[in-house]
Amino acid sequence: MYDAIIIGGGPAGLQAALTLGRMHRRTLLLDSGDYRNGTVRHAHNLLTNDGRDPAELRRIGRDEVAAYPDVEIRDAAASAVVREDAALTVSVGAVRLRAHAVILATGVVDQLPAIPGLDEQWGDRVASCPFCHGHEFAGRPVAIVNGSDHAAALGRMLAPVASEVHLVDPASVVRVDGTADGLALARTDDSVLEVAGAFVAPTWRSRAGFLGGLGVELQESGAVRTDPFGRTSVENVYAVGDLAHPDHLPGPMFSLAAALASGQLAAVAVVQSLVMD
Repeated sequence: MYDAIIIGGGPAGLQAALTLGRMHRRTLLLDSGDYRNGTVRHAHNLLTNDGRDPAELRRIGRDEVAAYPDVEIRDAAASAVVREDAALTVSVGAVRLRAHAVILATGVVDQLPAIPGLDEQWGDRVASCPFCHGHEFAGRPVAIVNGSDHAAALGRMLAPVASEVHLVDPASVVRVDGTADGLALARTDDSVLEVAGAFVAPTWRSRAGFLGGLGVELQESGAVRTDPFGRTSVENVYAVGDLAHPDHLPGPMFSLAAALASGQLAAVAVVQSLVMD
């Protein structure tokens, strides 16, 4: 029986594993190998690691976690999580594993606007977060391909960064193509808008298909409802990273720094629950 099973090997899950390992708690980290930023070549706005390849960040994190003998890492995906008696059971294929606590760090899957060519540029010249990717287009024009009420606010955020900010209705874009130094947005009026990069507002869904069976409460955002320490509505089940939406925040915080912080806080709460129990 494990003290904790962490489902997800991104920044939040790795930080939770590191914290639990340092407290000598028997921990299993399950890493499916699927990551939200899998197409991103450079991660930004993370102190001491600004511009580093996210894959390299994960490699370094796994190496650091592996130094703690109480943490086991398996390259596998969980298919179900259920409560049985006083423990939680995690299914990995035909194998059933028991733990005092489960930390959900599976992240989410982005669903982009249905514009041909957009997928190929996602994570490079097409992004969603101005804090993570805005500076890379400094002094050049950008497009905000976003029909929501937030588009104008996003434009004002990027105004000091970009030379020009174009607000573009997604319905007016028929194709996105890469150019030598940016993007070409072909539009329904036969015009072509050339920019250095574009920002879109993807929808997203949980990567954890077992949430419904587990019974955790969700926020209106669709993310898992948590307290500031990642506790969910199900006892000894925690949610961290992009999957989590704490009550004190307006929505889930999609950033590496926030993911690391949430992983550490949930691990601290797990240790506290083991002591109290």
